[in-house]
Amino acid sequence: MLDTHARKYVEPSIERSARWFLDKGRTANEVTILAFLVGVGASVWYITGFPVVAVLFLWLSGFLDAVDGTMARHSETSPFGTVMDVTFDRVVEIGIILAIAFVHPEMLWPLLLLSVSIIFSMTVFLVVGTVSEKVGMKSFYYQAGVAERTEGFLLFSLMMLVPQWLFFSTLFFFVVETFTGLQRLFEAKKIL
Repeated sequence: MLDTHARKYVEPSIERSARWFLDKGRTANEVTILAFLVGVGASVWYITGFPVVAVLFLWLSGFLDAVDGTMARHSETSPFGTVMDVTFDRVVEIGIILAIAFVHPEMLWPLLLLSVSIIFSMTVFLVVGTVSEKVGMKSFYYQAGVAERTEGFLLFSLMMLVPQWLFFSTLFFFVVETFTGLQRLFEAKKIL
């Protein structure tokens, strides 16, 4: 929801950063890899006991993820770049979930439920994007929902920074992600 409706507020800084990387001769795929490495770094920082640094790295990764897409739209897009982008996004999210599970093993079941809800929602999102004839700003149909990447980052941040609420924030994330998957499924029935 925030990715769709609030992007216009951060778009100028994303655009400036994309232009800066392009002016330096960098490619969108290189920034995708950088975003991935920074995102994986977030998990490492969390495991080593630095949750604030982990959250900063997570958000920097998300920012770079937005920058690489803008760069791709200003240069040559690559189908493999899209594959890398979507795959690396999921690996970063998996890394955060695994890091939280490592630090809080008592939370294994709620984190497993959260993982299942993310798999469900992303499966619907990717399949609808593949079979839909609609094409948006991205290289496939982008189905908006209540929980998009920004909402996920907000909830991951809450989970990492406020461990005393971890059980409830994880279950809330599970509910929101499941709702988003169902929302996308019902929308797919209408548009397909």
